[in-house]
Amino acid sequence: MASLYLNSLLPLPPNSHPHKLIEPSSSSLLSSSNSNEVSLKPIVINGDPPTFVSAPSRRIIAVGDLHGDLGKARDALQMGGVLSSDGRDQWIGQDTVLVQVGDILDRGDDEIAILSLLRSLDVQAKANGGAVFQVNGNHETMNVEGDFRYVDARAFDECTDFLDYLQDYGQDWDKAFTNWISESRQWKEDRRSSQTYWDQWNVVKRQKGVIARSILFRPGGRLACELARHGVVLRINNWVFCHGGLLPHHVAYGVERINREVSTWMRSATNYEDSPQMPFIATRGYDSVVWSRLYSRETSELADYQIEQVSRILQDTLEAVGAKAMVVGHTPQLSGVNCEYGCGIWRVDVGMSSGVLDSRPEVLAITGDKARVIRSNRDTFHELEVADYI
Repeated sequence: MASLYLNSLLPLPPNSHPHKLIEPSSSSLLSSSNSNEVSLKPIVINGDPPTFVSAPSRRIIAVGDLHGDLGKARDALQMGGVLSSDGRDQWIGQDTVLVQVGDILDRGDDEIAILSLLRSLDVQAKANGGAVFQVNGNHETMNVEGDFRYVDARAFDECTDFLDYLQDYGQDWDKAFTNWISESRQWKEDRRSSQTYWDQWNVVKRQKGVIARSILFRPGGRLACELARHGVVLRINNWVFCHGGLLPHHVAYGVERINREVSTWMRSATNYEDSPQMPFIATRGYDSVVWSRLYSRETSELADYQIEQVSRILQDTLEAVGAKAMVVGHTPQLSGVNCEYGCGIWRVDVGMSSGVLDSRPEVLAITGDKARVIRSNRDTFHELEVADYI
């Protein structure tokens, strides 16, 4: 396993020099069924979970951390022009490709509903020549590990409700999971109407929620397997998406290998410590966040030689992975979606969740080699302020 240099800019060891990726030959195709788009080339996906994606002529919308806030998630998707505003959760993005960069879990109470919404939109998008992709963040990994430190108390209730809901579907997972977004609101309202003052002191109720979450998210659990459908690194065209960041030794280790090992671990029914194939440690929330942490500082805090060194490492990483720019989340940006180092790295986590900063949503729209930030300067999103970058 490759050696790790946590939050450092030390030279790479001799056996960890970045190398140009050789993409796998196996692939799946997503073609458009829209008669008006006959000439549009199909989306080609390599890797399981998806790692390399060719999406010719597609507009890409990148959305940052959602942390269990379904309302803000819908606002962001509507700003990106992919979700209907009529409350029916319909895909209106046509052949657009949507990418969510992780941390859907924790700090909010509609986590499963958001996961369900994205799955439902993916089904609709594929029918129109588009697609929806996710990458797992450190909070997804933490929950599969059984680390529930940041779980909202009401999120435990959602897990309890969802297990009961599964029983109603006779354990038909795909149908139940896709439909949860349309039924979760009623379940929440029913739960609230039946709650009393004493519920907050009900230890048994709390324990039931923890058990339900453990059943769903433990390795081999239904929601852990759902998360396993997504990788931690995704390259679409010449843009690479990951939650916290990517360094040259990650690429040298193999991004498809990272995705495969983490996915295998999430699907495994064995205890994490006993698993014969432990996931690549960088995906567990350590040095994979180095770029976000570094770039969240003011540039003036770094000496010129440090800035030059960081820029060189970033360029080495991008060259090795075959990308023009990197898009990351993880660290909330008080200034909104922004880029650094010649826009070689974009930060799209704006802390929109009410459990984080409760800020106004913003999204990144990518067309070819150009990107623009879509944001609102009002409480509503009818008029959008657009900042263009090259």
